[in-house]
Amino acid sequence: MAKLQSTLLNMFLSLTIICIVAGAILAGVNMYTTGPIATSKAAALEKAIKDVTPEFDNKPTEDVYMAVTGDGDSLKIYPATKDGKLVGAAVESNTKKGFSGEIKVIVGFDADGKLLNYSVLQHAETPGLGAKMQDWFSTDKNKQSVLGRKLADGELKVTKDGGDVDAITAATITSRAFLNAVNRAYSAFSGTDGLTGATSKSSTANTREEGGKNNE
Repeated sequence: MAKLQSTLLNMFLSLTIICIVAGAILAGVNMYTTGPIATSKAAALEKAIKDVTPEFDNKPTEDVYMAVTGDGDSLKIYPATKDGKLVGAAVESNTKKGFSGEIKVIVGFDADGKLLNYSVLQHAETPGLGAKMQDWFSTDKNKQSVLGRKLADGELKVTKDGGDVDAITAATITSRAFLNAVNRAYSAFSGTDGLTGATSKSSTANTREEGGKNNE
């Protein structure tokens, strides 16, 4: 009996030591990786801002502020200035109405509110369908591209909702969600820079399956 108790005690002590050592190793790994991960994310954000805004000489990530959309949500705005003058801004926006969940984008406007470019930061849409949005809405074909649009003239909508933007083939839900995120970005930007004509009405989301004949 005493031998069994001694064996169990040794096993317990061994497992305790293993857990302590493993915990220390994980803590050390986390300590050494947190910094590089944060640096990588910051670099990716800075690149995204440069990709969607006019040339600037300030540091938009240091001048970031929050702005309210027409529907009451707050979005981050990164102002781009040149020689102290506002030349545009990048706006982080999102929508929870994608086919598979939230879609996050960063949208760039010039000082007059013209949509210059965008970048999809995060999504979980169907590969080969909704995932095409990164390129689809910047392709100069038919009515796909939203680049160069002035949203003061009205919010972006797919043609099936009475708009003039071609939806991604077999991915109308995703297309509506993407355009909704862009509309929200403009709503926040126009509200803080004195631009007019911002709209924030959410496009009607459809709950039918994406990729099928009834996905519209």
